[in-house]
Amino acid sequence: MPTPFPVGRRIDDADALRAAQAPLKERYREDPDAALGALSARATFADPGVTCTVDTFAGPVRAGLHETTGGDGTDACSGDMLLQALLACAGVTLRSVATAMSLDVRSATLTASAAFDARGTLGVDRAVPVGVRDVAVVAELDTDADDAALERLAKVAERYCVVGQSLREPMTLTVRRAAP
Repeated sequence: MPTPFPVGRRIDDADALRAAQAPLKERYREDPDAALGALSARATFADPGVTCTVDTFAGPVRAGLHETTGGDGTDACSGDMLLQALLACAGVTLRSVATAMSLDVRSATLTASAAFDARGTLGVDRAVPVGVRDVAVVAELDTDADDAALERLAKVAERYCVVGQSLREPMTLTVRRAAP
């Protein structure tokens, strides 16, 4: 089935991956500041109710309260969106590492799971932490790679997954008045 997304430069093997990354690695060794990649996202209160509409690659997504915090389940859950971002990053990282290791992965299915305790976010019990916990990603690969290679693949991909590593750091939230 063809992909609905435009296809840019295709990297299909370890040599092509190394060729694409070698000049970048050299540049970043010489100029570490050049390695700082900017990321951004935008959201508005464009829709009614306790929602926030996020501009995404695939179009706007309206996020709202999870059912355990008063939502009715008709809006996207930001916790699920977090896991989706994690899967996107873990999947690309896993595929990149598998490519660099010259592992033949015929197909893959990735799943993410986590939990959160609504008592924390609702302020019912201040001793209950606010946030997603017990985050787990499982990648089931159709491959002939041996167990040692799969273990190495998992460790290296976990180490280099930007979103996964970012979950270790708290975010900063600034609230300010909009300019008139």
